[in-house]
Amino acid sequence: MGAETGQPVYRRVLLKLSGEALLGGQPFGIEPAMVARIADEVVAVARMGVQVAVVIGGGNIIRGVSAATQGIDRVTGDNMGMLATVINALALQDATEQRGVPTRVMTAFEVRSVAEPFIRRRADRHLEKGRAIILAGGTGNPFFTTDSAAALRASELRADAILKGTKVDGIYNADPKKDPSAVLLPHVTYQEVLERRLGVMDAASIALCRESRIPIRVFNLLVPGNIQRVVLGEPIGSTVDTGEPAN
Repeated sequence: MGAETGQPVYRRVLLKLSGEALLGGQPFGIEPAMVARIADEVVAVARMGVQVAVVIGGGNIIRGVSAATQGIDRVTGDNMGMLATVINALALQDATEQRGVPTRVMTAFEVRSVAEPFIRRRADRHLEKGRAIILAGGTGNPFFTTDSAAALRASELRADAILKGTKVDGIYNADPKKDPSAVLLPHVTYQEVLERRLGVMDAASIALCRESRIPIRVFNLLVPGNIQRVVLGEPIGSTVDTGEPAN
């Protein structure tokens, strides 16, 4: 299966989106056109028969680390950031359901009037029934990133891969926005990411993905259709895994 046959190479994926992915051309907040495009791609993947979970950040509204530099207590700032992810999740849920795919928002802390609490077995059942799930609230704890939440939820749900959408084409040996000679790395191991500090995800997230043997596909979210291309196994972006041959 794969790109040659037009069939997905994954049964269940976790899509990691930063809050900034929803900005579009705006400096702050949510651009409806960007939410609509992401929803279009989530729906397209779901209609291939792939089970889709999404972990979304809140940086388009507030980030705990940034809040802390402005005098807000770090724990308070992180709690504010986790609440921001719920706002983003509801926006994406609305757009996805408008396109005909039933969607559930599940949170790491209770906000029962707008979302379900995350319960692994319930999340698993939603996916098996063809519902998309959007996982908000990070891990539910301050000091942990939404990358950590993505690695944690992917491990709990036994996802086949984490799809990490970024603003660049994949993983580079240097920041391509600062260094025009930076080279795209199509394939790296978890150990190389940690040793070379390639900045794909934080170290705790990479370590958990390595322990759970979950590959990470890093690609440019700004290119329409790239989520489907990754799911179909097309060789775009970068892959992080053990470096061992597939069975």
